[in-house]
This record gives sequence, structure tokens and C-alpha cells, in this order.
Amino acid sequence: MICTNMIDAIGNTPLVQLRLSHHEGGNVYAKLEMQNPFGMKDRVAKQIILEARRTGQLKEGDPIIESSSGTMACGVAMVGTYLGHDVHIVTDPRIDQITLAKLTAMGSKIYIVDQMGVNGWQSARLNRLYELMEELPGAYWPRQYENPDNPGAYHSLAVEVMNELEHVDILVASVGSGGSMSGTARALKSYNPNLKVIAVDCIGSVIFGQPDKPERLQGGLGNSLVASNVDHALVDEVHWLNDEEAFAATLALAAEQKIFAGNSSGSVYAVAKWVRSNVPQGVNILAIFPDRGDRYVNTIYNERYRIDKQIERLRLPENPQYVPYRTTVASWSYSSLSGVMHRV
Repeated sequence: MICTNMIDAIGNTPLVQLRLSHHEGGNVYAKLEMQNPFGMKDRVAKQIILEARRTGQLKEGDPIIESSSGTMACGVAMVGTYLGHDVHIVTDPRIDQITLAKLTAMGSKIYIVDQMGVNGWQSARLNRLYELMEELPGAYWPRQYENPDNPGAYHSLAVEVMNELEHVDILVASVGSGGSMSGTARALKSYNPNLKVIAVDCIGSVIFGQPDKPERLQGGLGNSLVASNVDHALVDEVHWLNDEEAFAATLALAAEQKIFAGNSSGSVYAVAKWVRSNVPQGVNILAIFPDRGDRYVNTIYNERYRIDKQIERLRLPENPQYVPYRTTVASWSYSSLSGVMHRV
């Protein structure tokens, strides 16, 4: 397929059936969103920016400002600068050098906050973003955490999957801004109202009632705030993995499936494998893999880094522990949310 530009190259990512043991169990299909030009958030950047231009919220030549430390920044930079907008990215010291190089090469202006705010790095970045909005009159802020075009961007992902599979019974997806999980789940439920939705979060993220741990090592999933795009009512079950477990799962994904990915994909992989072993044959499980591994060559894939962080043993339990919702956890655990979010 010939694309007329890089924006048209977003989407239609591969769907790969994972090679797992021959024991009875379901089928796991990985949607390789990492194969977008820069990653999964390319879909969001395309949807939000094109819609903002269509409605007049973003006018020709207006600057764009966004807060991001990863793939959303790259997506906004690619789409925004291609369409002639100056792009300003507010980020924090956790940004990796590869992402920084990509953003700089595309012509983005980068602002790195140097101190955490009251709610971790997220609040510090937002404070700097508000300052920039004052400094750049007419600037457009995509607001990925609350813009409905974020989850709306994943309708196309669901359509792509359903063009390939007869049915999807279970969705396993990581959660950060909430867009990919909520948007994909909502769209897939139009095909299967009984779809089971399993969210994957990290220990130290507040999205599903855990205490905040801003020093957590994982990137790409989890949050120090609960974005309005997270639709808790869609979620049947949530899993949390700690840093060591997520890193172990990510290395296992590369070794076992030859998929070089980040910890969001690794955590989803661990959960999808466990789910698969607990369902009958014929059940189709869709696992969304958002991120490539290039951002993590100096962390997850670096033995010295893992030793320095005292997670070199890379322990990953065979099974997670079930706990009541809002129980504080320290290792791979899961809770049922069915009905819970309607009562709180």
C-alpha cells in the first residue's frame, strides 16, 4: 500500500497470533500498535489534530502545546509539524534520549520541568504548560487526558481487528490516559456486548485506587492522576504489576515472542498469557502492545540499570494474587471491578 504522506501511514498495524504452549486454553492475538510510525499514540494525535483543524479549534499556523514524556509527544510532533504547526512539548527528566532525539529532529521545542509538583511529574508538567498557554496566545492544547477524540481514535483499531477475527471475547489493555483501553473496549462492545475488559496498570499508579508512587520505574502506563478518559465502568478486572515484574515480563516477551517492546506491552503480555491459561479453547483474547523497546535500551534492557535499581532477580509469579478492590498491593495482583465502579 502506497501512502501519500506519513499521516496516512498511521493505523493498519499487524495483528499477530502469539506462539504459546499447546495446552488447552484461548488464543492470544497481539495488536502491534508499536508498528505505527512512532507508536500507538500516533492514532490519537492524528484524530485530535485533524478534528481540531476541521472544527476551527486549531487554525492554520497556530502552535500546539502538549504534555507528554513518550509516544504522544512523538505523534503530536509528527502530525503537527507536518501540517505546518510549531509544536511545543512539556516533559520531565524521565524522557529517554531516543524520544528526545526524535522530537528534536522533527523540529519540536522541548521544555523539561526540573521538580515534581504536588501530584508528581504530571502536575509539574501541567503547571509549565499553563504558563506556555499564556506565553503563546492562540495555542492549541490537545488535552489527551480528557479529549474524547483520544478514545475515539481507537474505533479504527477495533474495526481493523474485527476485519481479521470472527470474534473477540476478552480485551487486555494497559491504561495511562485511558484512551486506548476505553476507546477500543467501547468499540468492540458494539460487536460483542459481553466482551470482558481487563485493564493493566502498574503498582504506584492511582488510576485504580492504589497509592501514588511517583518514583516508580515504569513508563507508558499508570498515572499520578485519574484522567477523565478512563471509563472505569467498562472494566471488569484490573491487574497491577510492580517494576521488577513488568521488566521481567518485557524481557520474556522479547525472548519468547521476538517482540522488542516496552513495559506496557510486557505487562499486557504477562496478563494475557495468564488469562489465556484460565479460559476454554476457542476464546479469543486481544492484547494491545503499544510501545517499541527502543526507548528502554538504557533501562529495561540494561543489566547494569536493573542491578542499580535492585531488581536484577526479575521475579515474575506464575499466578497473580486476587485481592478486594482498593487493597494496597506490592506485587502482581488483580481485582474484580464488575459492579464496583457503579457503587463508589
